[in-house]
Amino acid sequence: MKHTIPSGGRAAQVSVTATEAKNEFGRVLEKVIQGNTTFITRHGAAKAVLMPIEEYDALSGAAEIQLHSLTNEFDALLLRMQTSKARAAMKSAFNASPKQMGRAALAGVRSRG
Repeated sequence: MKHTIPSGGRAAQVSVTATEAKNEFGRVLEKVIQGNTTFITRHGAAKAVLMPIEEYDALSGAAEIQLHSLTNEFDALLLRMQTSKARAAMKSAFNASPKQMGRAALAGVRSRG
């Protein structure tokens, strides 16, 4: 396998065998298995990441825990907002006719001035 690598404005030919490529990948993979995170770049920008599964689990689990916590906070807030008066108003709104909804909308606009 041959790669062309720019060198000072000129292209230089670099030859890499399949065995050399396989061995280099093996070295990178071994580092990841030992706990290192490896970024794969192209033109100086990260394009992919190889990381140990433990790190992935920690990162993905953290987001899940945070989401679960936010869900609980939202449920608690919603419960505090749901007084018997508020529930009755919502029930009547869902059961209201279009004419009743129109009247309620006009009354709301008039009360705001």
